[in-house]
Amino acid sequence: MQDAISNILNKYDITGKYLDSVGLEEIKVYFNTGMERLKVTEIIASNSSKIVKETANRLYTEQPELLRPGGNSYTTRRYATCLRDIDYYLRYASYALIAGNTDILNERLLDGLRETYISLSVPIGPIVRSVEILKEIVINEIKNKNMDVTDQKFCIKPFEYISTSLSEQNM
Repeated sequence: MQDAISNILNKYDITGKYLDSVGLEEIKVYFNTGMERLKVTEIIASNSSKIVKETANRLYTEQPELLRPGGNSYTTRRYATCLRDIDYYLRYASYALIAGNTDILNERLLDGLRETYISLSVPIGPIVRSVEILKEIVINEIKNKNMDVTDQKFCIKPFEYISTSLSEQNM
């Protein structure tokens, strides 16, 4: 797993160049958002169970057919698997958030899930929707804590990356 700095330095190392103003600015942004990223990650970690539960409740309120016979969350075992996956998305989004880099999402989350979802014929729409709900809830948690986040882009980037990556899959 690489953080933003390792990723930036690797790009310059591969081309054999010194850091230029663009690279230095990227590193500056990473450090300037460091405390905010830590605070957001702390909010996620301390409220993870609540966030996952609220995400599931909202998803199943919007798409109750998932819980009915024939739905992908029908049976206790499948429902528990869905909750576990929602928790995975939240946890790995928090890792990417703290690292300032989405590479971990491919390495540790998306690559394995793609194969699993394809083999199990899991519909991607509800998964993408659950990630979008996670994003909305995290933003609301930040606002509820009266946390001054100057740039919410870094907060939502991991969630949007997961959603986009899953949406692009040909399943």
